[in-house]
Amino acid sequence: MELRHLRGFMAVAEELHFARAAERLHIEQSPLSRTIKELESEIGAQLFDRNSRGTRLTWPGEVLASDVQKIFQAVEQARCNVQAAVAGYRGSLRIALSDGVLPQRLSAILAQSREEEPEVEIRLYEVSLSQQLKGLRENLFDVGFARSNDVGQGLAAQAMWRTPLMVAVPARHPLLALKQIPLAEALNYPLVLFHPKTHTGLYQQIENLLRQTPAPVIVAERVSSQEVMLSLVAAGYGVGLVCEAQMALCQSTEIITRPLAGDPPLLTSYLLRSSSVPSEQLQRFITRVTKMDTVDER
Repeated sequence: MELRHLRGFMAVAEELHFARAAERLHIEQSPLSRTIKELESEIGAQLFDRNSRGTRLTWPGEVLASDVQKIFQAVEQARCNVQAAVAGYRGSLRIALSDGVLPQRLSAILAQSREEEPEVEIRLYEVSLSQQLKGLRENLFDVGFARSNDVGQGLAAQAMWRTPLMVAVPARHPLLALKQIPLAEALNYPLVLFHPKTHTGLYQQIENLLRQTPAPVIVAERVSSQEVMLSLVAAGYGVGLVCEAQMALCQSTEIITRPLAGDPPLLTSYLLRSSSVPSEQLQRFITRVTKMDTVDER
């Protein structure tokens, strides 16, 4: 079994169409078909069902596709490790980021890590929470940051930072008459919120808050980035529920933030990792992060 066999197989598995897979690989369809037949002969299993309705993976094909993905991930990891060694690094730390990690904290952590261990290469991966959890379990990442502690078995979540939730409103909005906005008042207007697939942890924390309110909630839009949220808020589509620390970097004159009245709810950021004993290098990083105080960011 050669890598060319596996590349051809994965192209067909992802496209589920031999002609499109061949075009993607920049080869003719007939050699691709021969490659798949060679692979099936070597493995001793039919990998695809082809009929008038199209092409689909057989169950053995699905099993192989899952394993081949891991093979390619390992190959890519090896390539990155060699390139890092050529560049003079003596180790690497793979950090996954989800849910919009606090930029001020991230920059401070990275700066301190570079200062204390310049020989360690730091690789950042912006992924969804589900991808982060999968990657931590499969050793694709060493550690991660997210807004959820719902990590399941085999992983550990440690609360790191808490920052107040605020209300973002367009300039010249009626809510600006209030220096502190009761949540019930904010819910009189449509909300622009983060999408659960891209900001799972933020979505969960804000939804838990909204479920505790008797007032009906009207959602104008769910967005995948803070930039889009702020654009919609500025355009008057609705008001946003936002993280104070992230809004500190926003310099738009078209958006004004106000604190929630009373004791404002706090959004929590978590450090995620495997529950197994960390390496010495990872433990030093965790200690470094933990020492950067875990008090509320006000």
